[in-house]
Amino acid sequence: MNMNTIKRALISVTDKKGLVEFARGLKDFNVVIVSTGGTAAQLRASGIDVIDVSDYTGFPEMMDGRLKTLHPKIHGGLLALRDNEAHMKAAAEHHIDMIDMVVVNLYRFEDTIAKQDCTLDGAIENIDIGGPTMIRAAAKNYRHVSVITDPDDYSVILEEMKNTGGKISEDTNFALAAKVFRLTARYDGAISNYLSSISKDGGQKTFPETFTVQFVKAQDLRYGENPHQHAAFYRETDRPPSAIAGAHQLQGKELSYNNIMDSDAAWQMVSDFELPATVIVKHANPCGAATSGSDIAAAFRKAMETDPVSAFGGIVAVNRTIDKKAAQDMTKIFLEVIIAPGFDEDAKAILSAKQNVRLLEIPLTGTRPAGYDFRRVVGGLLIQERDMDDIDIRKVHVVTKRPPTKEEYQALDFAWRVVKYVKSNAIVYATKDQLVGVGAGQMSRVDSVKIATMKAKLPTKGCVLASDAFFPFRDGVDMAAGAGITAIIQPGGSVRDAEVIKAADEHDMAMIFTETRHFRH
Repeated sequence: MNMNTIKRALISVTDKKGLVEFARGLKDFNVVIVSTGGTAAQLRASGIDVIDVSDYTGFPEMMDGRLKTLHPKIHGGLLALRDNEAHMKAAAEHHIDMIDMVVVNLYRFEDTIAKQDCTLDGAIENIDIGGPTMIRAAAKNYRHVSVITDPDDYSVILEEMKNTGGKISEDTNFALAAKVFRLTARYDGAISNYLSSISKDGGQKTFPETFTVQFVKAQDLRYGENPHQHAAFYRETDRPPSAIAGAHQLQGKELSYNNIMDSDAAWQMVSDFELPATVIVKHANPCGAATSGSDIAAAFRKAMETDPVSAFGGIVAVNRTIDKKAAQDMTKIFLEVIIAPGFDEDAKAILSAKQNVRLLEIPLTGTRPAGYDFRRVVGGLLIQERDMDDIDIRKVHVVTKRPPTKEEYQALDFAWRVVKYVKSNAIVYATKDQLVGVGAGQMSRVDSVKIATMKAKLPTKGCVLASDAFFPFRDGVDMAAGAGITAIIQPGGSVRDAEVIKAADEHDMAMIFTETRHFRH
């Protein structure tokens, strides 16, 4: 295995975490350190000898720091192939010394543009030029140069140098080089997305002209939706904490592709509720949901009542810490995944008896992550904003003669939160704190009403109905009335709205229009 002795290192970092300790570790191997600006000042203040890059190149840093490392003595020392006689002859002729290690992290462009007061000029000044150029040069020459961009790698590098007498292996350098190109791809992608999403006068575009995104592989999966499909799970580099991608698995088998899809749907839905809530998801649709003013165990039992048959093998998500009582109830049925902000010690002990059930802990931050949803099509990508609409249903338009009662408003609010997560065409029946029936994914809305009635295990009389889109005909309202539905929430907007409203009035139903649709394909 090829090993490179580290004799000279160039250090220029924005993130100073662990810097002094690492530099001292390099000095233990008599490594010459060349450095720039604030990095050099901090190392000197800590008693570490460094050579200023301006002294090393013979040119001062200039143009407000825009020009400092772009010099043949730097890049020749990084790019020269040590085993190429012509390269080494040219280096000697022009007095270029070899640089064996580069320690660089980049200006925080992404942090800069995330600030509300960020200007175009401010963003431009935080586009790093010298840093990416150096680390790309070093990474290209990984057989001879070590390049470190992540302070978390300092201890690993020093440990290897201790074990090898100051050398770094080519295998380590290759891994570090791959990390560099992942970093520069993300960095350039962030710049491209930002500049493509604004006009020169500072105007903001809804979507950039080109879109670049980077995900990091979290794990290989056993298979995809079906056993003949290979699959893997990737996370966003800047993922929000309250998301399935940030979950901490406490126990159980590895998550499958379908587990992750269903868990994401369950967690998003339960996060919409303020009261203690439980959601049970099967094949991306809720088959149980309930809230409780008392505890999670009560909410879970009520959610189970919606459809106990479909709940078998389902995904459960709750928005409170799971306690002993809730855990005991959850062990009475086979569940694939249980998701919660926390599990108390009694709950962990009880659920540990179910060794295969996956326990996922996700922090509940109280804010739902905004951003984009992606849907791949052959040869292209659909991008849309996440469906973050949250309305006060007591302020929407009452279109029937009779307005909803107080209890009906509570039930309509519950139902509207649930129907948003049901595959279209979507119909749900609910009380003020419990899902009663679900009609999902049908080609006609009246069929979804029919299925919601058929699937209901609890009495539908006195329930309300939520529809994710308008009723194209009155038949769905007539059928719901036959099931005992007393109030309906729907977007409205059909050419036959008058006919639909008339049907509701004939059945003494209350109906409100949200003017917001919640299709979920």
